[in-house]
Amino acid sequence: MLSTLRSAFKVKEIRNKILFTLGVLIVFRLGAYITVPGINAKALQSVASSGLVSILNTFSGGGLTNYSIFAMGVSPYITAQIIIQLLQMDIVPKYVEWSKQGEVGRRKLNQHTRYLTVFLGFAQSIGITAGFNQLSSLNLVQHPNLKTFAMIGIILTGGTMLTTWMGDMITEKGIGNGISMIIFAGIIARLPVGVQHLYQTYFVGVNGKNMWQPILFALAVLIIVLMIVTFVTWVQQAERRVPIQYTRRVSGASDSSYLPLKVNVAGVIPVIFASSFIATPQTILMAFTNNYSQDTWYQVLSDIFNMQTPTGATLYTVLIVMFTFFYAFVQVNPEKLSENLQKQGSYIPGVWPGHETQTYVSNLLMRLSTVGSIFLGVVALIPLIAQNVWNLDESIGLGGTSLLIVVGVAIETIRQIRGLMMKRQYVGFIKGTHPTTD
Repeated sequence: MLSTLRSAFKVKEIRNKILFTLGVLIVFRLGAYITVPGINAKALQSVASSGLVSILNTFSGGGLTNYSIFAMGVSPYITAQIIIQLLQMDIVPKYVEWSKQGEVGRRKLNQHTRYLTVFLGFAQSIGITAGFNQLSSLNLVQHPNLKTFAMIGIILTGGTMLTTWMGDMITEKGIGNGISMIIFAGIIARLPVGVQHLYQTYFVGVNGKNMWQPILFALAVLIIVLMIVTFVTWVQQAERRVPIQYTRRVSGASDSSYLPLKVNVAGVIPVIFASSFIATPQTILMAFTNNYSQDTWYQVLSDIFNMQTPTGATLYTVLIVMFTFFYAFVQVNPEKLSENLQKQGSYIPGVWPGHETQTYVSNLLMRLSTVGSIFLGVVALIPLIAQNVWNLDESIGLGGTSLLIVVGVAIETIRQIRGLMMKRQYVGFIKGTHPTTD
């Protein structure tokens, strides 16, 4: 990976993309420290490791702890994406039609996704502000009134839209998927804080009698993290190569190839979707904390949408599995893949072109997604189980989610950089020149 980055920096075009991405991420990190007016910035420090705060901090890089203009991160946008994509499954005919119109339809869907993001962002920001403010020990809002809440909602919604725009700029002019890179930067930025918190929890104040206990704990955590990173990297890079035969090829070219389908076709998107899907109901429930916290319905829903409870952890895992299957078919559309193979004069050996190829690819995606969903669910669930069994800090419970996102985004980014370098070499070869570094 380091050698790839070193080689990439020698190429001006790729170097500019990387520097542009880093510049946008720096702006995002600076915005995470700009506190919203009228807010007690230190109010959330006492609940910084609670479930909802930890989830939203994952999407905002600690922005919620500081209650910054980027406190909501990209969470409302991700929720809006989930809703719009679900509505494309023969629920809203107009969305189904747009999904088949290529680039034009994609732009219309993106526009509606942003409209929904504004609505969800405003509702979510008002809900979470009102919810935290109702906790008597916090005193989050200095002068709580309708005007103040409206102002906070507008600022936080604007921060979400600005963050989403920065993600789009990274996707268009930088390296990697912009939204994933924003979340990746937030997790990496929170890493030193997490290490410091673990150190203060398990090392500070240890006397000579049990000094080896935290050291052994740290070694165990380090070994487990390395094992999980290795396993995640191995699975994320694993692929099923489907052989492809060509009926017509250029003279001298090979008449066979293969179609690479990753074992985990959906990548880390299902984990991001599931986390955002869990966080949204928690935000809404916070608005009812003061008046309904003792009611049965409130306690039941709080238990269901809390990843620190067995019920919430189970729901979280089920959501990951569902989104894995859903997004796999979004990434690889069997119908379009079958049509493209026919247009290219190619086919899968032993499978008739057309409908039979579509059925074959669909069945293959189902089998691959089964493995991928189990993999994602297990990696995300193990830290949550460990947290409840050994009574560890809640931030450790979300470590599996963060680890999946970091490793997945890093692998995809390196793969894209290698693809750009390979493309540059091919362009230089076709033009009969050698690609230069400057």
